[in-house]
Amino acid sequence: MKTTFDKLKKSNLMGTFSIYFVLLALFLISMMANENFATVGNLSNISRQIAVGTILAFGQTILIINGMLDLSSGSVLALAGVLSVDAYLKTGSLLISFIVGIGVAVFCNILNGLMVTKFKTPPFIATLAMMAMARGAALLYTNGQNIYQIGDYIVFGQGSFIGIPNPVWFLIITMAITWYLLNHTTFGRSVYAIGGNEEAANASGINVNKIKMRSYIINGIFVGLAGIIFMSRVNGGLPNGAGGYEFKALTAAVIGGTSFSGGVGTASGTLAGAFIVGFLDNIMVLVGVNSYLQQIVRGAIIALAVIYDIYFKTTRKKLKASKG
Repeated sequence: MKTTFDKLKKSNLMGTFSIYFVLLALFLISMMANENFATVGNLSNISRQIAVGTILAFGQTILIINGMLDLSSGSVLALAGVLSVDAYLKTGSLLISFIVGIGVAVFCNILNGLMVTKFKTPPFIATLAMMAMARGAALLYTNGQNIYQIGDYIVFGQGSFIGIPNPVWFLIITMAITWYLLNHTTFGRSVYAIGGNEEAANASGINVNKIKMRSYIINGIFVGLAGIIFMSRVNGGLPNGAGGYEFKALTAAVIGGTSFSGGVGTASGTLAGAFIVGFLDNIMVLVGVNSYLQQIVRGAIIALAVIYDIYFKTTRKKLKASKG
């Protein structure tokens, strides 16, 4: 019995800390592979580059723990960002443009939440439909044209505060919010409960639909913020921008240990997953890896992360069963 307990404890520790060991190992290997990797400038550049995708990933993490997901985040990001840029050009107010960007993304995610909760549409289908609608709306609004000359709007994505780039500050803030919500609120406990066993959560008195709607609203806030930062960084309103960013977000969350089966995931794990992807992308560029090969490597990493998740959960179930 003691041996089984020790194995279960060891399995939990491996599942909790393995992602950080991988991150540290990749950092050390990359540092040895190229002398420019560990410079302050390069690490700052990596942090800026992963900021938008990681902010999206925090929203995905909350949704996936809940047993859901969002395939529309890249398209909604583009729509929210384009309308935010246009609002700034028409009003000259950074505050109004910020509110518009967040508001548009929240509205789209409320629609996602309604389709999932009220009409019982599978999240995959609901957000796939929103992906097409949001991208189409962005292109329709701009007539397929990019918006340039955005003036001081670039401060969101290109400015800095006490030497730290603004996108990194936004990344830190969303990380802290996600961590707090998941670890220190009733909402967070409900999210884990629903993802672990929705029927049991409902039977215990949790308002499942309410928690799911709140999850999509929080995701909407993060998506809107990501849209504002993205458009500011590229110095324009791009209706075709951020293509595939939803998959970047999913990749960071899954590599970071968030399980597609629900009930498992952490904000710190997602951050580690995002940096693993960022470090890997950066070192492959520095050492001159072929761009097509880079895509193969990214895909292989996702596959390995999912395989590991399945293996880890199966192992835990077997150890718990033998313990009982």
